[in-house]
Amino acid sequence: MSDFQIFVENVLQLLVTGILVGAIYGMMCVGLAMIFGIMRVINFAQGDFMMVGMYATYFVFSALGFQTVFGSVLGPYLSVVAAAPAMFLFGWLIHRFLIRRVTGRRSTGMEGDGHYAQLILTLGVALILQNGAMILVGADLVSIRTPLSSEAWVLEPFGESLPALLFFNKSRVFAALFSAVVIAGLWLLIQRTFLGKSLRAAADNAEAATYMGIDVDRSHRVAFAIGTAVTAMAGGLLAMNYPFSPFVGLEYVIIMYAGVVLGGIGSVIGAFWGGMIIGLVQQFSTLVLPTQLQNATIFVCFLLVVMLRPQGLFGRNVERT
Repeated sequence: MSDFQIFVENVLQLLVTGILVGAIYGMMCVGLAMIFGIMRVINFAQGDFMMVGMYATYFVFSALGFQTVFGSVLGPYLSVVAAAPAMFLFGWLIHRFLIRRVTGRRSTGMEGDGHYAQLILTLGVALILQNGAMILVGADLVSIRTPLSSEAWVLEPFGESLPALLFFNKSRVFAALFSAVVIAGLWLLIQRTFLGKSLRAAADNAEAATYMGIDVDRSHRVAFAIGTAVTAMAGGLLAMNYPFSPFVGLEYVIIMYAGVVLGGIGSVIGAFWGGMIIGLVQQFSTLVLPTQLQNATIFVCFLLVVMLRPQGLFGRNVERT
């Protein structure tokens, strides 16, 4: 095999891996977009919500017997689905007793419109979740074991004319399809239901939405709960391919914010594509840079987009009142 053939094979494999990994990144970015885009809350605890989702999925899979009942192939994905309602309730309670006190009408008159209080509060929640998880489960790395993580479909797209083998990791393929289904369902919820219209109205103009009879506080709580559950599900999917610990959230919260801003603040689908772009950039950077500098390339692209198109790739310049 010539150097050119090896190069083509490497590029195609990175493209495949970038799309599959990017789909999961896109899902976790959409979870943050539901909170950051609708509520304008800078949530430093979002990565730790994902960490809690990882452990919740791990607990359902192992302790609740999903592995025994459904097996190691189907069990992990059903565990992700089963953990989602608990994470929705978790996000609902966090907003009900904490976040609502520094957002909405209660933030009126606060310094910085409550953003300073939000930063401190969510940072405190993140620290509590990290240290609480370490106390409860320890600092050892764990993962959700499924045979699909070590299996792959092998394709030869060009036949004998250009020998090139592409490996599609089965676990990542199913995770990407799972993410696509969740994002499609969330898009339909936002676009086609009264709840979705309420969420969009609360995001565009909370005061006008209140005059129209929409309970903005309730809309914000639902958005926060949905964002928590979606990001937690993305964490459960990641846990099938990557080991995790109580401090894994910090690594991914940076990726989430970069994806949301790249896609365009306020655009759920834009956040998904922002995550996809991050996955592709992260993978293709290994052609010229060591693995340790993958995240550095993300922020180079991030800065370029911010300079050339501040509203993001799929966002719009709007004046918020």
